[in-house]
This record gives sequence, C-alpha cells and structure tokens, in this order.
Amino acid sequence: MMGKDVEEVSASLVREYLSRKGLKKTIACMDEELPRTNSSINNRSDLRRMLHLEGLYKQNKAEEHPLKSMLEIIVKDRMSEGDKTKLHRHGDQARPLEQTMSSSSIDMSVKRDQGCIESLWSDSTRLSESSSVSQLIPSSQTSSEKTRKKSFAVHPESERSVYAMSSHDLLTVSSKEGFLSEKKILDTDSQKNRSSKIRRGIMAGPIASSLQETNRRRPGRKAPSSVTATAEDFRESANWTNGLNTTNTKSKPSASLEGESSMFSNLHKGIIDHNGHERMSEVKHRLKNSAPSPKLDGLHVLEMVLDDIENEESLCDVSRTPMPELSLDKTPMDQMTATALKEIIFGSPMACFTEEWKQQNFTFSDTPGLKYGIVQKKGGPCGVLAAVQACVLQKLLFEESSSDSLDERLEVSNILRTKCLSLALADILWRAGNMKRATVAINTGRSLFTPIGRYKSDGSLEMITYVTVETLDDLTLVLEKHVRQFESGPFGCILLTISAILSRTIATIQSDMDVPTSTLIGAHGYCTQELVNLLLCGRAVSNVFDDEMKLDSGNGNFTLLKGIKARCNIGLLSLFEHYNICKVGSYLKTPKFPIWVVCSESHFSVLFCPSEDLATDHCKEEEFDLYYYDGLANQQEPIRLTVYPYCAAEAAQSDNADSDLIPPLELCIRTKWRNAVVSWNDTDPIL
Repeated sequence: MMGKDVEEVSASLVREYLSRKGLKKTIACMDEELPRTNSSINNRSDLRRMLHLEGLYKQNKAEEHPLKSMLEIIVKDRMSEGDKTKLHRHGDQARPLEQTMSSSSIDMSVKRDQGCIESLWSDSTRLSESSSVSQLIPSSQTSSEKTRKKSFAVHPESERSVYAMSSHDLLTVSSKEGFLSEKKILDTDSQKNRSSKIRRGIMAGPIASSLQETNRRRPGRKAPSSVTATAEDFRESANWTNGLNTTNTKSKPSASLEGESSMFSNLHKGIIDHNGHERMSEVKHRLKNSAPSPKLDGLHVLEMVLDDIENEESLCDVSRTPMPELSLDKTPMDQMTATALKEIIFGSPMACFTEEWKQQNFTFSDTPGLKYGIVQKKGGPCGVLAAVQACVLQKLLFEESSSDSLDERLEVSNILRTKCLSLALADILWRAGNMKRATVAINTGRSLFTPIGRYKSDGSLEMITYVTVETLDDLTLVLEKHVRQFESGPFGCILLTISAILSRTIATIQSDMDVPTSTLIGAHGYCTQELVNLLLCGRAVSNVFDDEMKLDSGNGNFTLLKGIKARCNIGLLSLFEHYNICKVGSYLKTPKFPIWVVCSESHFSVLFCPSEDLATDHCKEEEFDLYYYDGLANQQEPIRLTVYPYCAAEAAQSDNADSDLIPPLELCIRTKWRNAVVSWNDTDPIL
C-alpha cells in the first residue's frame, strides 16, 4: 500500500512541475500513458502537506526569485544539504578513529531472523576459503545526523571487526598469500551516492558498476539496518577485489559449520552499542528459542537462499529453458516511417488508432473450457484477433499437443497457450516477409520523436522501435522474449499490425492491393479484407477468390484483380458469399487445417474442427462437429455445432423458412457444405 501511495504522490509531483512549466501536451501524454486514479492528488496544498514542504515553501516564497514548482524546491533543498555535508565531512577528517568510534553510537537494531544470519555465516566461510579481504568502508554521514552511524565488515578468519574509516582512507586488499594486491582511494561524493542506493544491507567493499545496476534492478527485499552485510554482498565484493569473473566459489559443508562458530564470535566481539552487550544477548536469546536449523551435512546453506526477483508473477508462466541472446540492431520509429504507416493504415497521417485498438492485446480467457480463447474487449480489431486466434488453434490442436483427447487439448496451461501465441505470431510475420525476413515492433514506453508539421500523434506509433531478422529461428527467439508485450501489454494488437506491415513492407502492400490508395483499417476502426488477408495468407490482396481475375475496361485495357495465390493454412467463410457479393475460392474455403475465420455481420470470429481429417476429406458424408468461438461474445462455455453435410430435404425446408430466423453462422457454413443442416446441441442459436 505504501508503494502505491509513493507512486501516486510522485506522479502528482511530476504533474505539478509540468503544469507550472506550462507543458500541457506533455501532461496530456502522461495522463494517457499513466492515467490518474482516485488516489491522485490534484490540489497543490494537499501535495505540500503530504510531502511536509510547508516550511520550505514559505522559505522559497520569501526568496527574491522564488522557484515555481515543488520539485524544484525539493531539488534545491537536497543540493544545498549536499554542500553542507561536504563541509561537515572535511571538518571531521582530523578526528581520531578511536574518538569517532567512542563518540558515535553504532545503531544496530538487530532484527534479523535465524535464516538470514545462517546465510551470512555460511557465506563468510566461502569468503575465507577464497581470499582474505580487509576492507575499509566509508560511512555515509550528513550534518543533520545526531547519531553518527559507522558500517563495519566482519573478517571471517582473524575474528575481529574492521571498522569503516573516513572516505579518504585507503582501501587495502590482501590476497590469500598475504601480498598487497590493490589500493584504491574512494571518492567521497560518489561513495555517498552508492551507499544511498544500496538497499540490501551494508556494502562489504567497493561495488563495481555492474553490481550497482543489479541492485537498482532488484529493490524487492530490504535488509534491516544492522551490522551484517548480506551473503551475496560478501561473496561479490570478495570476487571483485580479487579480480574474479564469477561468484561460484565452492566450499565444503564442514567448513560452513566451522565458519558458523567463527562468525558468531566475530559478531559477539564486533557488536557494540549504547547498551553494551544487551543486544547481543537478545540475538542469542532469539537464536536459542528459535526452531533448530536442519543439519548441513552434504548441503550448503547458500544453495537454499533465493535471490530477489522483480515482478515474480510475470515470470511464473515463462519456460525455464535458458534463452539464447540475440544482438540485433533496433531501429527507432521516426516521423517519416510513422507517416507512411498511417497513410497505408488509415489513408491520412492525421488519423489515429482508436481507444479500442490501443487497449486491445492478445489476453487469453480464464473461463474453464475456453482458456484457449483470446478475449476481445471492444469492437474494432476483430479481424486481427480472429486471424491470430485461428493460428493459435492451429498450433494448439495440430502441432504442439500430443494428446488425443479434445478436452485435454483445449484445457491448456498458461505456459502452453503463451508458447502457441508466440509461435502463431512468428508464422504470421514470416509469411508476411515472404519466408525470407520479418520485422517485430516493440513498445519502448516512451516517445522516440517529436512530431512536426502535418502529423497527429496518438501515443502509440511514436513509442515503437523495431528489429528485423532473417531466419525463422531468430524471429521465434525475439517473439518469445517480447511475447508479454503482445499478450498482456498495451498496444498488443497495434504492435502485430505494424510488425506485419513492416515485414511485408509498405511498397509491397500497395502493390498487393487492387487500388494502391486502399487502407488496412476502414470506417469505425474495422479491419479491411486486405489486413485479414495479410495476416492469413501473407499478402494484402483485396479479394478472396483464387488467383487473379482480369476485367475488360474497354479500349483493349484490362483491370487486374488480385486474389489468393495458394492454399492457406487457415480458411475463410463469409456471409457476403451467401448474398452473392463475393466468391470465396477453394484456397480459403478448403484450407490445410480445419479452421476458418468467419466474416459475418461486419464481425470476424472463428470456427474449427478438432479432427484434421475434415481438411482432407472434401466430400465428407458423415456428420461432424464444429466448435465456434467469438472473443467478443463473452462466452461462458464452448459452443459445439453438429453438421449433417448432405440433408437436401431438410436444408430446402430450412431455406423456405423465414430467413431472419436462420442464424448467420449457419448461412456461412452452407457456403462450404451447401445442403448442410446444423444442430446447436441445446445451445441458443446466435442470431
């Protein structure tokens, strides 16, 4: 709860700064990317009280040139405090170490559980076997501190405490053989900044830049402000000072047990505060009354210590297999490319993606029996969702599942459905790139260019960077790495659309279309047939018939209409064919897998059969089942349809009935199985 409050107050502080500076557009972008909540602070007085700035605010107001924003007031105060600290430290350098130690009260609120102390003891034994490190650590002091705090590191072999000296003292590192190996003079200000950022206990030595970055990335577990450093800090600093590249130093279990006694002795001798040994007695009492620790024979304590993981929940469904690293050049979006993309998508650089598109990603349903289904939040991008849903079902039913049971194939785990999603996206983009190359768009979370001229920003295209790969394996690796952006991040649907366009290239898409000025998104944010064909077949052609068709335009001229060039993995059934508006060719009507995207009433959904035999038996006479899924329909259970292919009499009788009472889905099914009769199996027909 505290973390959430800090986030809200920080956001309000930034908004107050932007408002004082008159940056209205920046505030609008921030509100779009980080929307205000009920906890947001919109009153400056409330914000001052929350941050306890009343005194500083009055002082600032009395200045000859007062600062405008609270953020500037805070920054000025911290900078002036830093100047005072420097002066204070220079004055303290002449004080003897003994006087400093006697006058300072070492604040050691030892509130650490037995497991943490055992980890420290065990790890210190590793340190003693690998090297002997005598470290002098500069303490972080401010002029406002009444009680000066001194950090110290426990030396595991000599059973004595090495106290931190002034930041201008020398850091002496002795190797195991006893030779002097390295001396460094630590800069006062940089060390202060480092120590203020370390959140996992007291530093046990100079911290390399890589370790600083590690600590910034892992702020999860905060060690108490006690005398002990964490086990990992001991190990990493020991290896850093000895020039090692790895921290995997092995030690024997027996050495760990011997190290416990040595470490306890060190702690007993090193811990001194206002109350003498009172706190040490408290630690002994807690250890005595705590549960006995397991025997350590054949088991090293450190192997049982888990490191911090940021956002652990987001990692729970990802495969634990190590992923190879790819060094790929990322191309940031620029205004020229963004303008060309908007031209091919909307027809104008002044048009923008609607909120329905911005909010849509490829999130799966948690409804039992429908966990394979992608949920559509609002109308608009249904063509993209249906195409991806069909490709996910291809992977799930016929390529990645080893079970013969339909229930087991459709009741999928989170890991499997995420894997199928990344594989489906890879297939779509590899087809669009003509099986030679592909481009993946990635959301950076920040604007990469400032639009000028005739271009309207919508807060999505401007944040995209993209990478291009030339093998399917590399494409799969990139998508596995960034699949969360597509599955659960913002702009997931937009990212795929941009990826497909860039994979195909804008110029090639224009040559695919019958009319080069056609667009991929039409009125009301609906997908055009060109966009659906791009995702299903890899070409943004304008028609669904087979091959090409020439129309005589007179005077010996012909208009070339482009259709589907080869049999597709996923098929298409259209209600427009029932009304004789178009003709779906066999390449789409009879796909390689028994999965069809259904175009009905300006909406796209999916129809599929779990038996692959249906795709090869073009003249099937026996009844068979089809399953229907509509991501926008808020389904609560699977919809199973039983199709009776050749029932001419019943089909004719049904045709004579009121056509308004025949479900459009049945009419779409009859465009492939002309005399079919459809049973909804006690499910209410979708009219």
